[in-house]
Amino acid sequence: MIQGTDIKAVEVGAVDVEAVEKVEKIVRRLKRIEGQVRGITKMVEDGKPCEDILIQIGSAKAALHKVGQRILERHLHHCVLNSIQNGAEKNSEEILDALYSALEQFSRLT
Repeated sequence: MIQGTDIKAVEVGAVDVEAVEKVEKIVRRLKRIEGQVRGITKMVEDGKPCEDILIQIGSAKAALHKVGQRILERHLHHCVLNSIQNGAEKNSEEILDALYSALEQFSRLT
């Protein structure tokens, strides 16, 4: 289990250290974005100029999009690759459908 989170990264009974580090990095980024959003809320409450608020919203969106890219990359390298390598369990059509679904979900974020 990753320190301070509920996330587990296990690969065939052994901890995949690289995967754990990547997840920790994503969690840190998300916590930074969470702080950014709290800052935007405070800006609104304090009556800061709309232009400044919109700049911060754009920055938070860009940061969240970057996290989405990392998660999609992880999905491709972990979930999709595992499906391909264990292709006996799934046919190629199911693998492509799962990949398409992930890409479709991510494209809705932009």
